[in-house]
Amino acid sequence: MPPNGPPGADTADNVTPTRMRDAFVSTASAALDADPRIAVVLADISADRFAAAAARYPERVINVGIREQLMAGVAGGMALAGMRPVVHTIAPFLVERPFEQLKLDLGHQDTGAVLVSVGASYDYAAGGRTHMAPGDVALFDTLPGWTVHVPGHADEVTRLLRTSLAGDDRVYLRLSERGNAAARPAEGGLVVVRSGSARSAGVVVAVGPMLDRALAATDGLDVTVAYTPTVRPFDRAGLNRIVAAAGQADVLLVEPYLEGTSAHEAAVALGDRRHRQRSLGVSRVAEVRGYGSAADHDRAHGLDTEGIAKAARDFFLT
Repeated sequence: MPPNGPPGADTADNVTPTRMRDAFVSTASAALDADPRIAVVLADISADRFAAAAARYPERVINVGIREQLMAGVAGGMALAGMRPVVHTIAPFLVERPFEQLKLDLGHQDTGAVLVSVGASYDYAAGGRTHMAPGDVALFDTLPGWTVHVPGHADEVTRLLRTSLAGDDRVYLRLSERGNAAARPAEGGLVVVRSGSARSAGVVVAVGPMLDRALAATDGLDVTVAYTPTVRPFDRAGLNRIVAAAGQADVLLVEPYLEGTSAHEAAVALGDRRHRQRSLGVSRVAEVRGYGSAADHDRAHGLDTEGIAKAARDFFLT
């Protein structure tokens, strides 16, 4: 079976993995060599990948074991001591399990860290619900002061991580096993990837690894397709500008996590004009309790190319 779906899957659904985690490990390891402020805090996940770095810097590469709350607390302490901690594990173990510590040890104390997850919403679906985190980005919306990146390619991971490490703020970098065939600009907000005509039906906003699927799904439709790997802060001014150039002020958001996560951002961005909007993402209506593959879950939530195409036609053409 191909890595991203069953035989016969759409090309955009069956992209060769971009190895985002490899890009993260190599970039973080190089940063450990270059900057004595950088530390990496792990909870067993990816410990083997950081073994060489841990041998060089045992005081700055810390594996706390399967103690995710402790992992977040250690990061908060390191930040208070003037270090720049990088905290890494699977998304549900990084965001959901230690959420109170993220809220208090980082947010309430106003300390900075770079959180890097793998697994996205359901990349590791075979592990069951414990290994899924479609609500992670929505959770960060309850905490002020977080930057959230959702890259669509390994090269974007490298650029976004380097920029994040140079700062002292709170950053969440959400990695996926799947992505787009080519990297896109990682800085500067929304970028137009495909332009519609002056009479276009509206705008599609594709986030991170959803871009190639959104492009394939809307092929033949007169719509503008815009892309961003950064959802917080959301580029409200950019969306307003792109929609102003479209024929219709209709916006379809295609996000790889809980549907509607950025709906309020689009509503605020377009508050000066009458518009319609629809959000695609992991369903809020019913939980998918089967295991299966990531591609199976895409189909169940309408996030494969076919599902996005149907939603786009229904939204823009009716």
